[in-house]
Amino acid sequence: MDSYPKSAEILRRNRRYIPGGVVSVNRATAPEIVFVQGRGAYLYDADGNRYIDYHFAFAPHFLGHNDLHVNAAVEAALRAGESLYGSGTTVAEGRLAELICTHIPWVESVQLLNTGSEATYQAIRLARAATGRDHIVVMQGGYNGWHNDVACNLMTPLEQLGPRVSPGEYPFAPISAGIPEEHQRLVHPVNFNDLASVRYVCERYPVAALITEPILQNVGLILPEPGYLEGLRALADEFGFVLIFDEVKTGFRHALGGYAEIAGVVPDLVVYGKAVANGYPMAVLGGKAALMDYVVHPDARRRVLLAGTYNAHPVPTAAAIATIERLLEDGGEVYRRVEALGAELEHGVGETLRRLGIGATLVRQGSACCLYFMDHRPKDWHDLAAHHAFAADTQMRRELIRRGVYFFPLATKQCSISAAHTPADIEETLRAWEAALASVGPSLEKHGAVTGVA
Repeated sequence: MDSYPKSAEILRRNRRYIPGGVVSVNRATAPEIVFVQGRGAYLYDADGNRYIDYHFAFAPHFLGHNDLHVNAAVEAALRAGESLYGSGTTVAEGRLAELICTHIPWVESVQLLNTGSEATYQAIRLARAATGRDHIVVMQGGYNGWHNDVACNLMTPLEQLGPRVSPGEYPFAPISAGIPEEHQRLVHPVNFNDLASVRYVCERYPVAALITEPILQNVGLILPEPGYLEGLRALADEFGFVLIFDEVKTGFRHALGGYAEIAGVVPDLVVYGKAVANGYPMAVLGGKAALMDYVVHPDARRRVLLAGTYNAHPVPTAAAIATIERLLEDGGEVYRRVEALGAELEHGVGETLRRLGIGATLVRQGSACCLYFMDHRPKDWHDLAAHHAFAADTQMRRELIRRGVYFFPLATKQCSISAAHTPADIEETLRAWEAALASVGPSLEKHGAVTGVA
């Protein structure tokens, strides 16, 4: 799979009307492949190639592409004549809200939105209204959306970031033009897994909120160290800031209650997205009722505007209800099955690394994993950026694509297993992965990731 002429023609035509040819610039990749269908665990491109998918559109399709139960619920809503009314409430949005609040005990009430970025934007706005403060803390290496407060400090080059600081904060490193400098002064990036730096910022600024992914899953998987999330909870209580968990990627995928359910740490506000509706556009903002109720605060000067024409559109709302129903089936059998597939993949990759004598570390949480060409799990972005063989990672991903296994072709992006994968898919993937790793051996030797121990 080295040539994609039909994909190239579609992209050439689209570039006439769309800047760059794609409507979300982070979808621009090399190789430039245009997909035309997704079914279960598979993607099909315009040139007739089939791929086992581990990208899943940045991970919303936890049940697989076009899950029959979810699609049937959407079709039933359309046949019933459900529409976007734009006035009053609906039975469906109430049913979805009840399901979420019933099965996630620390979510006392919710609002339904369309994207994770909208939801994190509103979470920060609620925190500022409730605390009367303006400053926020974000994580270096985290991604919480496209808006001004958080469009910064994702995969910042170390030469721009400078030396590691702790305790302390990093300079605001925007990932977009158009963010006013005055606004940047309200945002304080710190290292993940670094409680001392959070305290440092809180002792110097009036902090309204700290927002973090409980696992940094936009640079692979950087797991919280033991006690870290508990420490954030304690600092939020001590300094009075709102603790926001961005579970746009972790929510519903690792557990119905997200990673907070696994960690046993309760945030003040939480944001879910992506896997909420198995690929249909839906996001959820929820948490403590005392904070959520600021959208109906009796004092208009403290009331938070939350509005959206397409919020709780009947199609994604039906999809979200059906997704939760699937996740609840047989006491969470989906999670047990996907965990088994993840363990099988992890074991197989480990055996492959030993056979090839490659010094690398696979980090996995349930259905999500990432292979790092380094001898330890990364602690934070600074650690990852200093040790990982990025060029070899990108080359490995392209070799996998050539062999019919689709990993997003950008270094450190997570691999996502779905409930639609089978043991046979895992076996085929492991064969392709071994061949891909063998092909990048020379570049790994230059980096020092090949140990020579077989």
